[in-house]
Amino acid sequence: MNKRRTYLLIVAGVALGASSCTTDKNSPGTEYMPDMYRSPAIEAYVDYGMDPYNFSDSMAVSQRNTPSARKPVAGTIPYGSQENLVFALPYAYDNTTDGYEASAVNRSPIAHSQENADKGKVIYERMCKHCHGAKGEGDGTISTNGFILGIPSYSGKLADLPEGKMYHTLTFGKGLMGSHASQLTPKERWEVIEYVKVLQNGGKFVADAPAAAVAENLADAENAPE
Repeated sequence: MNKRRTYLLIVAGVALGASSCTTDKNSPGTEYMPDMYRSPAIEAYVDYGMDPYNFSDSMAVSQRNTPSARKPVAGTIPYGSQENLVFALPYAYDNTTDGYEASAVNRSPIAHSQENADKGKVIYERMCKHCHGAKGEGDGTISTNGFILGIPSYSGKLADLPEGKMYHTLTFGKGLMGSHASQLTPKERWEVIEYVKVLQNGGKFVADAPAAAVAENLADAENAPE
C-alpha cells in the first residue's frame, strides 16, 4: 500500500513539475497529443506547400504541389440518376461570339410546363428582378436608380431570343450581365428560362401544341382554298 502511494506521489510530482516549467502564466503547461483536440484545418484543393502535420523542411519539400484533394478528371460525369446525368454533361458551346450564336439551336432538357415555369419565377424574383424588372420590362431597381440603363424588354427587343442563347448568357454572361453559373445549377438556369418564356409572351404561359394538333393544322392550311 505504501509503495502504491509513493508511486502516485512521484507521478503527481512529475506532472506538476512539467506543467510548471514555463514562464508564461497563461500557458496550460505541457500538452499531451494536442492534435486530438486541436487538429489543423485543411481546405480542399489548396496546396499549402507542406505537410500540415509535420512542419520540417524535408516534409515541406516532399509535399509541395500536393493539394489536399484531387480535382475530377476533365469530362468526368458524377454518378447519379438519369436526370442528374443530363445536367452533368459538358456544355458544348464556348464562351465566344461564335459559341453564343451557335447556342441558339440548344434546347431545354426539362419539360415546358407550368410547374417548371413557377419554379423559374421564384428564381427570377430572387436573382433577376432587380435588373430585368418584375414583368421583364428592363425596369428593375438597378435600372430605375440609374446604375444600368438600356436593359431590353423580354416582350420587346428580346421577345424572340432563343432559349439556347439565354442559357449561354446565364452560363458565361454577356455584356454587363455576369455569369450566373456559380449561383444557379444547370437545372435552375433552365427553370428560370421557362419563366422568361412566359414573360416573352406578356406574362401568359402557353403550352406547346401536341404534335398531332400541329400536323392537323398544317394539313388544313395545305388544303385550304386559295
